[in-house]
Amino acid sequence: MAKADLTKQPKEVAEMFDDVAKHYDRTNDVLSMGNSFIWRIATTRAVAAVAGERILDIAAGTGTSSAALAKSGADVVAADFSPGMIEVGRQKHPSISFVVADATDLPFADGEFDAVTASFGLRNVENPKKALAEMYRVLKPGGRLVICEFSTPSRAIFRAGYTAYMRYLMPSIVGVASSNPEAYTYLADSIREWPDQVTLSQWIRGAGFTRVAYRNLTTGVVALHRGHKPARVVTRRASRKTVSTKKPEIETVTDLGATNTDVSGTNPDSPAAPKP
Repeated sequence: MAKADLTKQPKEVAEMFDDVAKHYDRTNDVLSMGNSFIWRIATTRAVAAVAGERILDIAAGTGTSSAALAKSGADVVAADFSPGMIEVGRQKHPSISFVVADATDLPFADGEFDAVTASFGLRNVENPKKALAEMYRVLKPGGRLVICEFSTPSRAIFRAGYTAYMRYLMPSIVGVASSNPEAYTYLADSIREWPDQVTLSQWIRGAGFTRVAYRNLTTGVVALHRGHKPARVVTRRASRKTVSTKKPEIETVTDLGATNTDVSGTNPDSPAAPKP
């Protein structure tokens, strides 16, 4: 399996996705051995969208994740940098609003969304840290961030098996299931080069998010990262010019039996765990 060129410009990556847009969902289901459905359920539950909220789904592709979120009654905007993906998405989900957008320069106002999510897309952004800053900008104070992304299996035996799958088995499957094997060679290499759970959590915290945590899914092949944009701090004039602020509570969520983990690797639900 030839190594992919990871220095491609955003336009070149978008064109690769344009080429695979028509059969993208089917190929993903095959390559993930059906796990993509489980990961989508976990992400949808973590976003916890409710009717009346406005949700931004970045790297939405053909809108499969957006459609799952929209079932809550929330107003979902599906954004992707691939016009080909957007075209297919509009045909499959005509009730959802699709927008061609660059994650590092989102065409939305400050504080416009109650939640922002991205599934398997941050890895393909040229500048992920800038994209995280944009996600922070368009979120309302108190808004929620959920990122589902490929990651690093937690145990050596699983890492070895996962590496063998991507190196030897995946190319054969792609050759049959995809019309553009080169695109999936690029994706496999981008997964290997992507940082681990702790590093991505640090990036999220560095963008300004609080209550940052992640959960491993499928033994860490995928990690579900969460964060919150701090609510506005209300200060009151008091004697001696003192002010008081309410400390946010730690969120606890359990999806599909996965374990919450903060950036230091502890369980934030444990009484002994430090608050993020």
